[in-house]
Amino acid sequence: MPYFDTASAAPLHPVARQALLAALDEGWADPSRLYREGRRARLLLDAAREAAAEAVGCRPDELTFTPSGTRAVHSGISGALAGRRRAGRHLVVSAVEHSSVLHSAAAHEAQGGSVFEVPVDRTGAVSAAGYADALREDTALACLQSANHEVGTEQPVAAVAELCRAAGVPLLVDAAQSLGREPVPDGWSLLTGSAHKWGGPSGVGLLAVRKGVRFAVQGPADERESGRAAGFENIPAVVAAAASLRAVRAEAAAESVRLRALVDRIRASVPELVPDVEVVGDPVRRLPHLVTFSCLYVDGETLLHELDRAGFSVSSGSSCTSSTLTPSHVLRAMGVLSEGNVRVSLPNGTAEQDVDRFLEVLPRVVAEMRQRLGAPVSAPRKTAPAASLVVDALGKRCPVPVIELAKVIGDVPLGGTVTVLSDDEAARLDIPAWCAMREQEYVGEEPADRGSAYVVRRLV
Repeated sequence: MPYFDTASAAPLHPVARQALLAALDEGWADPSRLYREGRRARLLLDAAREAAAEAVGCRPDELTFTPSGTRAVHSGISGALAGRRRAGRHLVVSAVEHSSVLHSAAAHEAQGGSVFEVPVDRTGAVSAAGYADALREDTALACLQSANHEVGTEQPVAAVAELCRAAGVPLLVDAAQSLGREPVPDGWSLLTGSAHKWGGPSGVGLLAVRKGVRFAVQGPADERESGRAAGFENIPAVVAAAASLRAVRAEAAAESVRLRALVDRIRASVPELVPDVEVVGDPVRRLPHLVTFSCLYVDGETLLHELDRAGFSVSSGSSCTSSTLTPSHVLRAMGVLSEGNVRVSLPNGTAEQDVDRFLEVLPRVVAEMRQRLGAPVSAPRKTAPAASLVVDALGKRCPVPVIELAKVIGDVPLGGTVTVLSDDEAARLDIPAWCAMREQEYVGEEPADRGSAYVVRRLV
């Protein structure tokens, strides 16, 4: 069964498995003790730290192992903000950061700090100018991911880092999605990563803090990991994480070329094989293994279930796969379609025939789902159209409001309007995105007795 969700968690690398098993026998003792078993554990921990630091591009004493990538982000942001409290309490992040960054930003704001979210373009990329405008005299920290976890778009880290350096503001780079696959961007002050993203075991994160960055650990601390990650180190997992990071870096050049070719094929083939599809993310400046697309008139959760039944494990940023029924904050910030969203992220070693079979299965699955939902094949037209129509989609969830809009847009003349009444949060994103795909005018959102009224003007 092809596993196409390595952006969530990569399969355990064979080198990680070997290192983990070996370290279970050799690295179980307390590395802070002076007896033989403790010294042996300390040697393993120090060797893992040196290997990870070499991969990241920092000194071993600048790198801390944390219990997860999320913990690394939380500790990095809180520690940097506390260390630079005298400089100010302003935090700058991009609108498409991982939720761990945004949760830290929300906690900072709740404690009286200020947060500015730099917007992104339709590919999911920030501009260096956006960060230049956001930096202020009281900015304590800026955060920017190396590449987006949902759409794969790479960010201009080096350019933003130069702006931050000139302003005297440290930059935290969340490199979770790119570490091990792409070169580490230059100019960072703090950097975080997560082992399960590159084929290491879960439960190991990296936090690197450059010397000279003011940093104050928040919460209870102890003597381990320079006081930045309290608790007994999971030495076998740390050893496996460092070993697998070194291994994937050695494979990265060849695998990136091969996986990029497979993803290019998916990007080109899906719009040809499946009507009404939007491939999102930057087509060039992107991670080599990841592609995301959204299918009109399809329920995202059902689509993932159907693909799972067909033997493909994929994920989604669609609101329809979330228990909260709110759109992905990444897709919302980009202003692209969220319904029927599929993220394909290929692990190292993906076979070409598995991609072939995915491209065979996907059109059939989408077509069957659209048929069950009664989605339009083409917009119907009438000889005497009404000047405006109202579609009542209250109580109906994604993708039904957009399907109902598509069914009636041809029933109004050019210049006529369709008003969609909807209380589904996803409609706020999906209706404007549908208008952009269909070259119709999105007039805007108006208040209604229930939910909102979304007005669309027919242009074609």
